[in-house]
Amino acid sequence: MTITLWRRLLAEFTGTALLVTAVVGSGIMASTLSPADVGLQLLENSIATALALGALILIFGPVSGAHFNPVVSVADWFLGRRAGTGLTVRDLAGYVPAQILGAIAGSVLANLMFDLAAVDLSGKERTGGHLWLGEVVATAGLILLVFALARSGRAAVAPAAVGAYIGAAYWFTSSTSFANPAVTIGRAFTDTFAGIAPASVPGFVGAQLVGLAVGAGLLVALHPDAGLAADRVVVPTEGPDPTLDHR
Repeated sequence: MTITLWRRLLAEFTGTALLVTAVVGSGIMASTLSPADVGLQLLENSIATALALGALILIFGPVSGAHFNPVVSVADWFLGRRAGTGLTVRDLAGYVPAQILGAIAGSVLANLMFDLAAVDLSGKERTGGHLWLGEVVATAGLILLVFALARSGRAAVAPAAVGAYIGAAYWFTSSTSFANPAVTIGRAFTDTFAGIAPASVPGFVGAQLVGLAVGAGLLVALHPDAGLAADRVVVPTEGPDPTLDHR
């Protein structure tokens, strides 16, 4: 059964929105509960984000693949195009806007839940070569992880593995691992712990695209046939029709 595009786009929109809600909402809660300890705030924010990401992949993966991230979707299209697998150009043209709009909606939802202005552009500057390098590393590692799991037939562990990687990358990268252009744009719409100033967004997104190129290049060098598994990123979007009795 091939799932219709509109259902996959709804899953990408909703999943990305809830992911950003988790990132922003847990950041607001962490600032409230631990106002004098930035390290504890980051710990609280990273744990909540990692757990939420794993759960969201489980929920939406069987529908859309739970990309929630334009660099994952672009890599899926790029690696699968020669093998006739993965996203088509039409799919990609729908996935990326759905992810970006979902991320913005997620920030708005988090702001409203904590009785803040629905849209409050962030004033938190995040700029500098060291932060951009952190985004290159975080994004390249994410691409390698996701597609290596699919290629080796271990896509079923993606919810735990991807959540664990993002949670860890909060701590080992200088940028706290945004690794996602849609999430980066969405986080510009909240002036809270997880926010990023709109002027800082282009630098982060540019670094993430460099990370995409680095990650895809390494993947092709390590696994030349990785594109054959593009239909299994992050979780297979095709399977038996649940309305039929397969007993």
